[in-house]
Amino acid sequence: MFPRARRLSAFLPSLSPALLAFVLAFGLAALPALAAAPTAPVARSLPAATSAAPVAPGPREAPNLTAELVAMNRWATPGATAVVALRQQIAPGWHTYWRNPGDSGGPTSLAWTLPPGVVASDIVWPLPERQSLGPLVNYGYSGEVWLPVLVEIPADAVPGRPIALRARADLFVCSDELCIPVSLDLALDLPVAEGAAPEARPHGPRLARVLADAPRPGPLEARLTRTGETLTLSVAGAPLAGAKTVWFYPFVQGALDHAAPQPAVAGPDGLSLTLTPGRRFDPAAPLEGVLATEAGAWQIRAEPGPALAGAAGGATLRPQETAATAPASAGLILQAALFALLGGLILNLMPCVFPVLAMKAAALAGGAHAPAEARRDGLAYSLGVLVSFLALAGALLALRAGGAAVGWGFQLQVPAVTAALALVMLAVGLNLSGLYHAGGGLQALGGRVRGGGAFLTGVLAVIVAAPCTAPFMAFALGAALTLPAAAALAVFAALGLGFALPFLAISLSPALMRRLPRPGPWMTTLRRVLALPMYAAALWLAWVFSRQTALAGVGLLALAALALTVALALWGRRQTSGQGQGSRPIPLAAPLVAALSALVLTGLAARIAPPETAAAELDARAWSPAAVEAALAEGRPVLVNLTADWCVTCKFNEATALETAPVKDALERTGAAYLVGDWTRRDAAIAAELERHGRSGVPLYLVYTPGRAEPELLPQLLTPAIVARALDRAASETVSGTAAQTVSGR
Repeated sequence: MFPRARRLSAFLPSLSPALLAFVLAFGLAALPALAAAPTAPVARSLPAATSAAPVAPGPREAPNLTAELVAMNRWATPGATAVVALRQQIAPGWHTYWRNPGDSGGPTSLAWTLPPGVVASDIVWPLPERQSLGPLVNYGYSGEVWLPVLVEIPADAVPGRPIALRARADLFVCSDELCIPVSLDLALDLPVAEGAAPEARPHGPRLARVLADAPRPGPLEARLTRTGETLTLSVAGAPLAGAKTVWFYPFVQGALDHAAPQPAVAGPDGLSLTLTPGRRFDPAAPLEGVLATEAGAWQIRAEPGPALAGAAGGATLRPQETAATAPASAGLILQAALFALLGGLILNLMPCVFPVLAMKAAALAGGAHAPAEARRDGLAYSLGVLVSFLALAGALLALRAGGAAVGWGFQLQVPAVTAALALVMLAVGLNLSGLYHAGGGLQALGGRVRGGGAFLTGVLAVIVAAPCTAPFMAFALGAALTLPAAAALAVFAALGLGFALPFLAISLSPALMRRLPRPGPWMTTLRRVLALPMYAAALWLAWVFSRQTALAGVGLLALAALALTVALALWGRRQTSGQGQGSRPIPLAAPLVAALSALVLTGLAARIAPPETAAAELDARAWSPAAVEAALAEGRPVLVNLTADWCVTCKFNEATALETAPVKDALERTGAAYLVGDWTRRDAAIAAELERHGRSGVPLYLVYTPGRAEPELLPQLLTPAIVARALDRAASETVSGTAAQTVSGR
């Protein structure tokens, strides 16, 4: 792997200095923002944000959150019950959690410090939103949130002497990318006076509505019936008459599968829902939660028993909608698009793009002193990039909507695509070597249309770049896959714009173009040199294909490459035949038959199934959730490497970090287990794990610590020191339960 990295780096000097300098300038300009970027998505928590004591009444600031205690009325009356609330103003793209957070996260809690005789109730929880991310569903709140609490005021409270209410609020403020535990000390001095108090402004009217709409026990009867692994919740009562939509929110985390659908039907006296039990379901205990319809929400308690009569047999009901199904906030879309733009810029520096950088350098050199042609090619290349990114994004979104477990770089999980790309790279290299003439690399493939070759170069650049994931891209792509389709496509378009921007900017800048040398005989030598990275790319793709198939498939691909070479050689002879005296032209059928043979052989090669996976290096074991749990149960740290053979970034990290002596020593020193998940071919379990951590593709590196709920995520570009330090931290930390719980933040 080290020789391959050296070969790739050796090609850099042959690239256009102006192009490389421009791309490096963009990358270096983005580096200061890396510190502010979320480099460890989802299953990472920042240190808790705490407030200093003592505190004065009023709002308190925390990352992405402002919180305060507010009262519904202007004063409290002695011997009465006052209503106060924890008011949260949550930044766009962030959320907090309900009493049952769902598949991840943690509920908000209030620890009160009150004067004698003052008693505060539990939080009166408003109806939550359903927050979906991949296979997970959480229950929580976004935007402005009011969590009411009833406060009993003692009869001997003195009018004119405010009651000092103090509370410690512990909560998680999370995005789809990371989670921040927050602890805030809050204060409210509640005035005391005689007589009925008017609503306080500006919060009183809104708080009164929240309290009135909060789910309360209602005149409903509920029963839970279990049949195998299916639960039927039947509910009867007058408030359910005419219901069109319904959803059930359990109080106990894990009692139900939160992400499972809840098919529902109406009956003459109520309705029935089909539920899926979760990992913490107790068949002997009643099921408690909130039943919500478009008419309201009620707390119910369903005792085990036969289904209620009259609660089924009617029309099918739709899932009850919540605020979480509203369009994504403009702030989140803008943030994802900005990160995608930066990620696209940096993607030009990733290893898998080096072969196409060679093609772009040749194109720039060819049009260095033809400004109109350079502008046309720059725009055509950019259009090819944008169209390709949008096409890949559309295919990815469509496959995921159909239930396929795919992510970024999914096309290289298909052996036929990998084999075809290997042959395309070979064909481009043979053209650059002079075996046949096709303008400039891919130019003749689109030569009949002005800029067609540059457009196709952009298409190929995207296809080859897809296995790489640059900094900033993890957040952008993870967010895009949770956004509505139109917003997701906008994020992918921003990624494509960032990827095309360096080449486009140079082609539109006469000053930069004038710095490039004039065309001449040196370009023939340059073309021969630039053929080398194309051959290297073809060999790399052939190696990836060898990991996706059996030896017979590799042999067939080799024959296909030979047939393609013969076809292109015959085509080259045909292009020059008849020019010399006595020479005879090559029949058109000859190259066509050879090309058809290459196509058939490629198809046959792609159909051969792979052998059993060989053992991985570093004494690694195959990754699975069960393997992680088993190692943690033994008290061992765990290093997880989710990788793929077509992922150049993955292989570079393995060669320069994971398979080095410092990491091997760290694994032995800490007794850590090393688990490798291979995503070279599609694997639904690995796809789900990537989604759980907010990623759409590999690489993904996790370090688990015994006693911690979630792992530490490592950067996408590793060094031996980064991995070794993470393993040492995992081995040295002793964490006790909830005190150091980290959550995924979705």
